[in-house]
Amino acid sequence: MSRVFCDPACVRYHTPGHPESPERVEGARAWLERSGWRLLPPDCQAAAEEVSLAHDPGHLARVRDGSYCDPDTPHYDGIDAFALASASCAVSAARSALAGEPAFSLMRPPGHHAGKARVAGFCYLNSVAIATASLAARSPGIRLGILDIDVHHGDGTQDIVLGLPGVCFASLHQVPLYPGTGLRSVDNCLNFPLPPGTGEAVYLRTLESALAALIDSGAEVLAVSAGFDTYKRDPIAQLKLEKTTYGRVARLISQTGLKRFAVLEGGYAADLPVLIESFLGSFF
Repeated sequence: MSRVFCDPACVRYHTPGHPESPERVEGARAWLERSGWRLLPPDCQAAAEEVSLAHDPGHLARVRDGSYCDPDTPHYDGIDAFALASASCAVSAARSALAGEPAFSLMRPPGHHAGKARVAGFCYLNSVAIATASLAARSPGIRLGILDIDVHHGDGTQDIVLGLPGVCFASLHQVPLYPGTGLRSVDNCLNFPLPPGTGEAVYLRTLESALAALIDSGAEVLAVSAGFDTYKRDPIAQLKLEKTTYGRVARLISQTGLKRFAVLEGGYAADLPVLIESFLGSFF
């Protein structure tokens, strides 16, 4: 059974003209439902205790009251609840994966730029880090892999998991590009920088290397930060993946045989619903 988690709360905030818009998820949700996909509400609710597994004390309060400074990441009334809803779908997807059912979280806000004590890059809470930390808390000793295929380096995720035993992080991302990190690997964080203009062939070979490293780390569950801003028509980056590339990316991930889940990160082209469906068709 394909398990796609979504909560309508995620479309209840916006800034006119901001690329991280409600239409990203609403358009994808409508497209998937017309194509016969069944979307599920989260089957658990992330709470402050789970946030604290990934973020420093006080981080959630700063998200709630807006006492942070990042020009790309506006403060909204209730944004803490919207970010918790996104984390809840990620945790639901992670628990589904652990039980043997691959899953996808179709939510916003994204999360992979949010660090231990930092709001950044459209991200308030790091959903993939919260979800993997929740699995580790529920299953002591489990080995986890995190694969970030967003066009931007998952600097927040690296900040959270750097040096953690039992976790291996791998990120494929364009360089140069925001946030300007991820130029080299460090400890358990493996970085695969790619130049602007990188197309499918080089990207897939690089992905194979990243997946091999995650398998070699002993990962039992693979969490995927699934950004779709690597697409050739994305307005804020310069990689050159095709619509069909995302099915090939998902196929390589599924061929690892690992228990797996994915969460939506970036992706700002009008074709986003098609890209997500291409990915999901081979991910499950």
